[in-house]
Amino acid sequence: MNRTWEEAGWEQLTPGVARRRLPGWDATAGLVHGPSAVLMVDAGATLREGAQLRQQAEEMLGRRVTHLALTHPHFDHVLGAAAFAGTEVYGAIRMDLMLGGTRAREALREDAVRHGVDGESAAEAAEMLLRPDHLVSGEMTVPLGDGRDAVLVNVGPGHSGHDLAVLVPGRGGERSVVFCGDLVEESGEPQAGPDAIPARWPAALDRLLDLGGDDALYVPGHGAVVDAGFVRAQRGELAERFGVS
Repeated sequence: MNRTWEEAGWEQLTPGVARRRLPGWDATAGLVHGPSAVLMVDAGATLREGAQLRQQAEEMLGRRVTHLALTHPHFDHVLGAAAFAGTEVYGAIRMDLMLGGTRAREALREDAVRHGVDGESAAEAAEMLLRPDHLVSGEMTVPLGDGRDAVLVNVGPGHSGHDLAVLVPGRGGERSVVFCGDLVEESGEPQAGPDAIPARWPAALDRLLDLGGDDALYVPGHGAVVDAGFVRAQRGELAERFGVS
């Protein structure tokens, strides 16, 4: 018997838009689909995790995933990317360089192992890692068919040097959905690693709010779906934390 999205661990947000909270680091993967194309947002922390995401989506929809958007170059969002071979891969401008060099891949492997990923799994995922072949410097629209679009927006830097958001505009009274990556976190304090740009982070959240507006659903990189009020509050906390306006 076919499973429902919920039985497979996915949360339906609006028609054609879903997300899954992955085990381990509570990272989010998103899915946006129309009749002609299917977009996955982020790929998980291992090849096994990425393969499971792709398999679930393709089994539930009865067609293949065609596009993958990577919100930022951290291991828990990108190391499953090789499981999406054959798709169109998107990232913020220069993210291809971040994921392409030997030193960058080694840093991802080390970070994954430091956070508990098995060493062999981390090494395999880093070695096979896909780089984005479509780089977003402003906005880029991915048509999914029947009037459903995903708008990829380079909103960073902030949490990293290469933060990409995915806006799914609402249709016919539906709420818009914004996949925020780790610019927004609900299940804990936003993490600022060595590649964070704190002085620009509050402005990146302003951009997210401009994209979605007051009525959108905002999907954080970790944790439960939030509203515009939560994003505004987190923006204020980050501005105070980093001493910027």
